[in-house]
Amino acid sequence: MTNDDVLVWLNDVCDPEVPALTILDLGIVRGVAVKGKGSDVEVTVTITPTYSGCPAMDVIGMGIRMALTSRGIRNVHIVNQISPAWTTDWMTETGKQKLKAYGIAPPNRKAYQELGLFEEEELTCPRCGSAHTELVSQFGPTSCKALYRCLSCKEPFEHFKCH
Repeated sequence: MTNDDVLVWLNDVCDPEVPALTILDLGIVRGVAVKGKGSDVEVTVTITPTYSGCPAMDVIGMGIRMALTSRGIRNVHIVNQISPAWTTDWMTETGKQKLKAYGIAPPNRKAYQELGLFEEEELTCPRCGSAHTELVSQFGPTSCKALYRCLSCKEPFEHFKCH
């Protein structure tokens, strides 16, 4: 068994808050280490939470453990690494496209970095593609998302904030 094998298996572990994304799409898997062979194999998976108080980390850890134990690995260690802090830059492009297809506007680092002091980020609606949107609440159902409304199709949508 190799680190690459473990990564393939981890690609089946979804984020409990946005089930369209895997933990690899999110970029929270920081490392995998495989030691030993056969029944003595030991796997350590290092993960970084999207923010230090993320309540989903216990569920994600359980998903990792289940993905590995279902393949016969009994000695699993999960390490939570909070430094460096997770950033949306670690998300894969595939993950960002999955977010959009799921109805959540993905983070856009370039647009975010170009904002002036009191300017708001201009987002396009993930449903109809209109840029005629407005911020409803800086805080959505989770701390990592904001709530927007499309003024064209009138649909609300979430935005995965850059950080």
